[in-house]
Amino acid sequence: MNIASGWKKPTAGIALLAAAALTASCSSGNAATGNAGASKATTSATPQAPTITISPAEGSAKVSPDKKIVITASGGTLDEITVQAGKSDDEITGTYNADKTRWVSKGTLKPSTGYTVSAKSGVTTATSAFTTIKPERELQVADVTPNAKGETLGVGAPIIVTFNQPVTQKAAIERALTVKAEKPVKGAWRWINDTVVIYRTATYWPAHQKVTFTADIEGVKAGKGTYGVKDYTANLKIGAKVISKVDTKKHMMYVYKDGKRVQTMRISAGMATTREYTTTSGVHLTMERGNPVRMISPGRKKGDPGYYDVMINHAVRISNSGEYVHAKDNVWAQGVRNVSHGCVNARPDQARWFYSTMQRGDVVDITGTNRELEWNNGWGFWQMPFSQWKKGSAL
Repeated sequence: MNIASGWKKPTAGIALLAAAALTASCSSGNAATGNAGASKATTSATPQAPTITISPAEGSAKVSPDKKIVITASGGTLDEITVQAGKSDDEITGTYNADKTRWVSKGTLKPSTGYTVSAKSGVTTATSAFTTIKPERELQVADVTPNAKGETLGVGAPIIVTFNQPVTQKAAIERALTVKAEKPVKGAWRWINDTVVIYRTATYWPAHQKVTFTADIEGVKAGKGTYGVKDYTANLKIGAKVISKVDTKKHMMYVYKDGKRVQTMRISAGMATTREYTTTSGVHLTMERGNPVRMISPGRKKGDPGYYDVMINHAVRISNSGEYVHAKDNVWAQGVRNVSHGCVNARPDQARWFYSTMQRGDVVDITGTNRELEWNNGWGFWQMPFSQWKKGSAL
């Protein structure tokens, strides 16, 4: 009996072991599943925020106006960019690269101006405030001729631009000068000196149109310590095509307007006893007018042979060597002989008509003498071949 009871305990133990084994077997499937889940799990890390770099950097002073603003993003794209100039509403524009991680400003900056730059990339924002340099010399357009208010110009008119400071970096300034015409025609700039540059077309302007001249010089470096500080725009109006042809041998002047002859004038030109008294041949432009104009013999004083000091009516200047188309009541010579001191004189009523209808830049083409108009005598720019004219460009 004792033995029998002794055998029962091992049986119970075996059953417990079997149950344990069964439990282990059942739980082994869960364990396997649990292990598989653990192998697929990943560690979640916070993404690194993009970084933004702005140049010029915060606090930069005396920044050159021709420096570009450059903004770059690392780890993200540039979402928003704002560049403010001082307290004005002007915003600087720029261009992105293909993936929008880099932005570069367009054009130049304003001298003596504080700038604030703001940029955003994802959750990152960055700002920079800097100041541009104050020029030692401030460059501006001092004058554009011809460009009187309400003025209508002739088809030969130049655009003469005068600056208030010498320009030594002419190419940079010339790149900032643009001429846009409703009826475009080829043209070029020519520097006369360090402060004057002149635009001339290859052929006459097409008549009856508007032309816009723009000098986008603000922030452009013109020389050591010299920067443009103000842009300039001039709206010019080209009128009728008026061409006057003067034949000094036949003592006649014919005026054509848009191809039609509108006036025939008997004239008397320079007597040609000296070079001074010889009318210049070539393409002249009407430059200015006066009524009357005081004319004094150059290089002579009262009492000298050939001295004169007279007031002349309805005079239209065509050169800087004293030549005008003007009124003169010497009809006995007009159409017959050349008796003037170099001017082209006409009957008073016809001279008055010419005076009243002229546009600065109208063409007066004179032939028949042995004295050639110099290209730099007044507005004698058409005397220079365009191929030669272009060589005066800094570009």
